[in-house]
Amino acid sequence: ESRWPYLFGAIVVPSLIQVVILPFLPESPRYLLLEKHNTSKAEKAFQTFLGKDDVSHEVEEVLAESRVQRNTKLVSILQLLRTRAARWQVITVVVTMGCYQLCGLNAV
Repeated sequence: ESRWPYLFGAIVVPSLIQVVILPFLPESPRYLLLEKHNTSKAEKAFQTFLGKDDVSHEVEEVLAESRVQRNTKLVSILQLLRTRAARWQVITVVVTMGCYQLCGLNAV
């Protein structure tokens, strides 16, 4: 029982390692390109991750995917349940998750 404080204190070591290493890791190229709109840093990050100089194809791919996502129409839950093709899948997932919550498995 006297060693519990050491067990709880052991989490400090990985946390300190992460704090020291994190500033040296590159940011996500997708985040840099789409959120910060910084193409040059995104290209550098792609070069770091992929290990090649020409990353223009990857940059264009991310931009094209972003355009497709912007044009995608979002549907509400009611519209999803009214869609005949998706209705039974949604009901199955809801019932399964409800049973999972009510059976007490989380408590175990």
